Amino acid sequence: MSEAESDGADLIIFDVDTPGGAVDAAGSIAKLLDNTEIKTVAFVNDRALSAGAFISLHADEIYMVPNGQMGAAAIITGDGNAADKKAQSYWLSAMKSAAETSDRDPKYAMAMADESMVIKELGIEKGELLTLSASSAEKVGYSEGTVKNMDELLSTLGYSEANTKNVNETFAEKLARFITNPIVVPILLSLASLGLVVELYSPGFGIAGSIGLVSLLLFFYGHYVAGLAGYETLILFLIGVGLIVAEFFLPGGIVGILGLAAIVGSILMAGGNVMTMGISLLIAFVVAIIAMILFVKVFRKKMKLFNKIILKDSTNTESGYVSNVNRHELIGKIAITKTPFRPSGTILLEDERIDAVTEGGYIGQDKKVKIVKVEGSRIVVREVE
Repeated sequence: MSEAESDGADLIIFDVDTPGGAVDAAGSIAKLLDNTEIKTVAFVNDRALSAGAFISLHADEIYMVPNGQMGAAAIITGDGNAADKKAQSYWLSAMKSAAETSDRDPKYAMAMADESMVIKELGIEKGELLTLSASSAEKVGYSEGTVKNMDELLSTLGYSEANTKNVNETFAEKLARFITNPIVVPILLSLASLGLVVELYSPGFGIAGSIGLVSLLLFFYGHYVAGLAGYETLILFLIGVGLIVAEFFLPGGIVGILGLAAIVGSILMAGGNVMTMGISLLIAFVVAIIAMILFVKVFRKKMKLFNKIILKDSTNTESGYVSNVNRHELIGKIAITKTPFRPSGTILLEDERIDAVTEGGYIGQDKKVKIVKVEGSRIVVREVE
């Protein structure tokens, strides 16, 4: 519709063939039809059931193919049961308003959604929903005419010689429709979280990390093409990733928390329904936590990502690092105390004065002692009885 308006089109024809859809989506589409200045025509090319009938009633004119059907617009829940009274009341009011706006008798629109209504002239008894055929729709004023195909419709409307442009669903739009499916979204986010977790415990960057990144890119791409997300969501996500990386080099933890909040916020903003996206994120987090537990507890893995940024060298003796000479050769030798030990003092060993300590007791001066332990610069002696 934006393309038609920008190109200065005189007429938009909607090729309608649908069993129905979500109430909120139908409302959004109907609003688009109401707000455009261009003349709109709904061409019921087989079926305009449920939400399809509602949308068609918001067009300026309706035409149908000979075997076309329009109606059966009762509102139901996702599990196929009848909606509650509040939802039904809203939908009946919406159907009535749609008919009145297009100067059509509202009782037929209401009979499409309310099985308690009786339409005797059309043979609709209580307990039945109204579905109009092409002929009955034209009879009650819900269709401006019956045509065989699009060419005949253009001729009937006086546009047989006009320049026309067909706008069909592109591959990108079909892909976006698949990606934004409420069932596919949690799978994509779970794959992303699982791939990134596996990459944390793997050397280098491999298949798992690539799968994680591709899943995230597909998620944002699908929601961008579907018109649910803009560049701002992707920018917010990248800022979040940058903050988490910065957390490795900054103390405090605040930067990491802000980064995680930015990532979660960007994903919630990208979705059309916050509750659905919240559930999808929760599933992804649970998958990531379970994967981390399995890697640590079951497979005894350690994170490889931090190997290059964490100093693991130890200044121990085995690695050749010493702060003083270890004189292990002194162990077992006999020396003479030159001072009393309370419990430290000085011994004389082969004309060498050495500082030492006892094992905790007192040793007097000029006593024979045996060196029993050497720990770095600490030499431990014991009196020889």
